[in-house]
Amino acid sequence: MKDPIGLIGIGLVGTALAEHLLKADYPVVGFDIVPDKCLSLERMGGKAVSSPCQVATEVKRVFLSLMDTDVVREVVTGPDGILQSSQLPRTLIDTTTGDPEETTRLANLLRSKGIFFLDAPVSGSSDQIRKREGVVMVGGDPKAYEECRDLFQTVARDFFYLGPSGSGSKAKLASNLILGLNRLVLAEGLIFAECLGLDLRAFLSLIKKTPAYSCAMDVKGLKMIEEDFTPQSRISQHHKDLELILRYAEKFGQPLPLGRLHQTILESSIKARDGELDNAAVIRQIRRMVKK
Repeated sequence: MKDPIGLIGIGLVGTALAEHLLKADYPVVGFDIVPDKCLSLERMGGKAVSSPCQVATEVKRVFLSLMDTDVVREVVTGPDGILQSSQLPRTLIDTTTGDPEETTRLANLLRSKGIFFLDAPVSGSSDQIRKREGVVMVGGDPKAYEECRDLFQTVARDFFYLGPSGSGSKAKLASNLILGLNRLVLAEGLIFAECLGLDLRAFLSLIKKTPAYSCAMDVKGLKMIEEDFTPQSRISQHHKDLELILRYAEKFGQPLPLGRLHQTILESSIKARDGELDNAAVIRQIRRMVKK
């Protein structure tokens, strides 16, 4: 029987990770602050426990799938956190889109406790991750990375080791900047085509075959056209990521004019109460901007 794997954070991404692990016969021991998500894990065949500390007590390797680095730090160092466990795990695998500098600080703290910390965010929506189409980008100790290859192979077809702690988080921020702009450009292009009177399904099929192609067309195109905004990834989450991206860009003296425009559009979407919808719902804000 395979060793059990911990999972803290059973949201959209965490659920997809749990499905892959359970399908591969890894027992999953999980925790989430939302009781219904713990129940969901148990319905899938996993085991839910009462705290991050208890997760750590039962496993040697733990996936973290959380909102941001502040939550990760609380899960690790808080009153019921992983470091309170009487039996510390060997490796934490953090799939959170986090702050690279804070991630490195946390990795150094954990290393002093004998724990490896891999920042391993996943590029892709929860639906793509569920199909094993997400791409894992890993920073941290190379030995720990090699020891966790079996897990990366279980949850994704493609995964890359990028260097020391923080490297995975840095790559995810740069990747998310490009990904978000691709979605925004697609939404703007579709609304322009709509204003021109084109059939959007036919137009989408066309542009997928042109040099204008991006993966966003496959993932979000029909969702935009059909107005299916069931969340696979949320506008509010990308807005949070974009704030972090812009903060680092300002630190390095890079203006990111397109990123700033995207931030303004996402803020308008959130004010219009679209924040909890899928990122494809950015097309609603582009449509609102059309002057009748």
